[in-house]
Amino acid sequence: MKLNLLLAIGAAVILTVAARETRADDFDSAGVKIHYTVTGQGDPVILIHGLSSSAAMNWDLPGITAELARHYQVIAPDCRGHGLSGKPTGEDQYGVEMVNDVIRLMDHLHIAKARVVGYSLGGMIVMKLVVHHPDRVSSAVLGGMGWLKTNSPLDRFWAVAGTRGHDRDSVLADCFHGAANLAVTEDEVKAVKTPVTILVGDHDPCRRLYVEPLRTIRPDWPVHIIADAGHITCITKPEFKSKLAAALAAKP
Repeated sequence: MKLNLLLAIGAAVILTVAARETRADDFDSAGVKIHYTVTGQGDPVILIHGLSSSAAMNWDLPGITAELARHYQVIAPDCRGHGLSGKPTGEDQYGVEMVNDVIRLMDHLHIAKARVVGYSLGGMIVMKLVVHHPDRVSSAVLGGMGWLKTNSPLDRFWAVAGTRGHDRDSVLADCFHGAANLAVTEDEVKAVKTPVTILVGDHDPCRRLYVEPLRTIRPDWPVHIIADAGHITCITKPEFKSKLAAALAAKP
């Protein structure tokens, strides 16, 4: 009896470890190489990282990928211009093209619909994704981000400023300025029917700049304020992980 129990436990451990094994691969997204990883099994969850980061830095290092992979198939691409993905030049290669990369990745993996999570710039990508491709998103989580409003001062900031000290021709500058095309209108945000949850640190300046304006037009979208967290540290907090898990588990 004891031997059978030990064998059963051992088999369960092996299956659990196997389920969390990560597969890394690349695919061609309209001429740009996009690197991605797939970890775990279950319903798909796509994680989109922030500016000057990567899937490994944003999601793997804080343990978010491993935690979510206990229940989901976690797909984490490196956005174009970042990590192990291709780095095209030109502002038109970023912004909306980063949204298109997510759709092309879903098509590549034969995923019709998924939960999608974005942090910082990734949150802008996810918002644009929900607006333009609502049929592909079952639920969305915006981390460290809210609403980049079309024709707002923040929209213009992304378009023309913010890369002082960087070469205007650099990939970082192209990505930064191309992000202005991720802005969405008030009418577009009000029309969203996909369930959206916001997670933001209490010390994050994006809370005032992006999240509070969003709350005025979508008070129905839950906002969870992560205690003692700034923009960079929020993803490391246990509360961020628990609130993210709860948002993903909620029924649409």
